[in-house]
Amino acid sequence: MSVMRTLSVEHILKRGEDANLRRTLRGRDLVGFGVGIIIGTGIFTLAGVEAKEHAGPAVTLSFVIGAVVAALAALCYAELASSVPTAGSAYTYAFATLGEIFAWIIGWDLLLEFGLGLAVVSRSWSGYLANLFGLPEVLFGEAAPVNIGAVLIIAVLTVVAVVGIRESSRLTNVLVAVKLAVCVLIIAVGLFFIDAANLVPFVPPSVPAAEDASVLNQPVVEGVLGMPATLFGVGGMLTAAAIVFFAYTGFEALANLGEETKNPRRDLPIGLLGALAVCALLYIAVSFVLTAMVPYDQIDTGAPLAAAFQSVGLPWVAALISLGAVTGLTSVMMVELVTIGRIGFAMGRDGLLPIPIGTVHPRFGTPHRMTIIGAVVVALIAATTPISELADMVSIGALSAMIIVAIAVPVLRRTRPDLDRPFRVPFSPVVPILAAVACFYLMLNLELISWLRFAVWLVIGLLIYVFYGRKHSLLAPRTN
Repeated sequence: MSVMRTLSVEHILKRGEDANLRRTLRGRDLVGFGVGIIIGTGIFTLAGVEAKEHAGPAVTLSFVIGAVVAALAALCYAELASSVPTAGSAYTYAFATLGEIFAWIIGWDLLLEFGLGLAVVSRSWSGYLANLFGLPEVLFGEAAPVNIGAVLIIAVLTVVAVVGIRESSRLTNVLVAVKLAVCVLIIAVGLFFIDAANLVPFVPPSVPAAEDASVLNQPVVEGVLGMPATLFGVGGMLTAAAIVFFAYTGFEALANLGEETKNPRRDLPIGLLGALAVCALLYIAVSFVLTAMVPYDQIDTGAPLAAAFQSVGLPWVAALISLGAVTGLTSVMMVELVTIGRIGFAMGRDGLLPIPIGTVHPRFGTPHRMTIIGAVVVALIAATTPISELADMVSIGALSAMIIVAIAVPVLRRTRPDLDRPFRVPFSPVVPILAAVACFYLMLNLELISWLRFAVWLVIGLLIYVFYGRKHSLLAPRTN
């Protein structure tokens, strides 16, 4: 039973046509949808966390580095999405190019990315809710032993996702508009409270990590080169870049909308690259304003932006930011929860997961089993795990998946040179190779503990594949 068996592109496209999904989305809709997915915890919470813990004001450069790597990966996604528009996204691309085992790995990685991404956003949502209504931090803050707010919002959204109540396009556009308005407000008002002294030094000098710090909390690249464990400096900036890459994850979810886009061959590249460009500009500007307003070592990690405006005597702005964050993060969580269900459904449809997990509810028409299972697991994680640890894992899962996507571009060009490619990555295979190398280098700047956790996740996944998915795959009978 070959683990390298592939699905034909023709089979994938035919299956998409038979799905009879309504093609209603245009390029501008995808840009708006992408902005709605991407802008979330990365801008409302993670910028402050990484400025305080790793990079200082240089977190702005961390966002620049993350944007460049994300752009390289987005180019690869754009070629594959325009050539093979499918609801399966990167999972299906891998199945068509690299083989079943790689499809399984990338699907397993995507579950990690969106599952832990949901956990991060739920904790961020809880922190801003506490800031907005003055709720007890022992239940809703980052210091809470059990983050009740995160669990409650996941539970509510799970009911919505299972019942199948969908946000209308008008409501989605309103939520995106709210988030954009809040970002513009932060930049416009924050510029008047910039203190240049807070930006000096822009790259804080490297300092030794705490003596009792474990080697597990040291970036892999430092350990490989025999460097002492440090914080800040250029190494801290790169570590922050690897973590804030999480802020850009989500754009790849647009590739799941290939079967619901009117002209996917043209509109998917527009949506992917357009949404990423808008979000990168906002991230860089907001992170600069935040670190210029507040000394990086005094940033509040629970609700950094709201706390920053409270510190300069503008509680009304802080309230608007918290309201915008709570509203905007809700839509992000909804999309991530729905995406988890779709990924599980796709893997179940191919037999790699138990088919009942991938079936839809007879009344609501949603993949209810996968949605509920995913929500329960994520809620347990979100209840007790800090944002910084979760963000590391989201980043490593996303980066590893993007490496496979980057490799898939030249592989598919070699195996299917006849395939119509409305969008082509320029200078291939150089750009895909650069994308893969850049993603891998950012992975090396994550802590060893994140690699070990990721390795455990992969081992669990491979065991499931070896003892179940390999034998029950829909392609298995064809190899006998």
